[in-house]
Amino acid sequence: MKNRQIVFTAPGKAELLEYDIPDELKPGEVRVKTKYTAISSGTERANLVGEVNISGVRRLCNGNFPRKVGYCGVGTVTKTGRGVSGVKPGQRVIIYFGKHCEYNVIPEEKAVPITPESLTDEEAALMVIGCFPENAIRKTRLELGESVSVVGLGILGILAVQLARAAGATPVIGVDLNPDCREKAKKYGADFVVDPAEGDYEARMKALTGGKGVDVTIEATGSYKALNSALRCCAPMGRVALLGCTRTPDIMDLYHDVHFPGVQLIGAHNFARPVHDSYPGCWTYRDDLLAQMRLQSLGRIDMKSLVSEKHSPEECPEVFGRLAADPNFPSGVLFDWDMLK
Repeated sequence: MKNRQIVFTAPGKAELLEYDIPDELKPGEVRVKTKYTAISSGTERANLVGEVNISGVRRLCNGNFPRKVGYCGVGTVTKTGRGVSGVKPGQRVIIYFGKHCEYNVIPEEKAVPITPESLTDEEAALMVIGCFPENAIRKTRLELGESVSVVGLGILGILAVQLARAAGATPVIGVDLNPDCREKAKKYGADFVVDPAEGDYEARMKALTGGKGVDVTIEATGSYKALNSALRCCAPMGRVALLGCTRTPDIMDLYHDVHFPGVQLIGAHNFARPVHDSYPGCWTYRDDLLAQMRLQSLGRIDMKSLVSEKHSPEECPEVFGRLAADPNFPSGVLFDWDMLK
């Protein structure tokens, strides 16, 4: 059967390509007719422009093309392979780490049933991305009433603001150079927002936390400069989750900013989590997705309103052209695969 997929065929070039896939599935596989896939701006921009440091596996960090991306999606199961028992044809599922494809063929465990059924596809469309800040917050072992700073208020940061608030952080402080991002963070629950380039950043952060400093920082920029500044705003024994992916190595004063004050730097990459069984402070992706669905269904978080644009996959050259050129590319951009001609 025919399938269509968005592929980065060369630096700065996105194409919708058609190719054949087998009609029969292997044991344990599931075929999903994709409804939406979401653009993860930071990851996909890095891949699109030809960044080398794009994987946690060093041997995969190269400049090779083509590149196939798009790990966050939702759709309906159309066929299952032998031995599949957890999902069935006609069932709506979150597609965990599929691709920007018309049909995603994935292992059964990566097709997570949407529950409750009342949740919409739009509400589920960003939940794989939501796993990332969820994992970061868990790893910090955030306690009720602790202060949280979210540095970088793109899609990851806005989701982190919502989840930190839902977890009982007080106050939640959003930090970003962009005034539009700061206003958005206030809309989604930040108690305070701060421009790190204005005045004495460290003094202002200390003042917002009663002079103590920030207990938990979610660093969502991947910038060493932002991380260095955030470290100096930490409370003694503070914890910093490294949520953003750092693309360019740099130098840090680890002695004064980490070692002496006892600050914990926590690797919070999405794949740094258990495969099968959750435990306190570190859950599987399936359990994190189920938790997000409960939070959404009870009104504790709002994923649906984060969706800002929908496009046909046929518009991918223009959409990704904007992503490469515009540093303020909007968050929550979806491809609607039902729009394909």
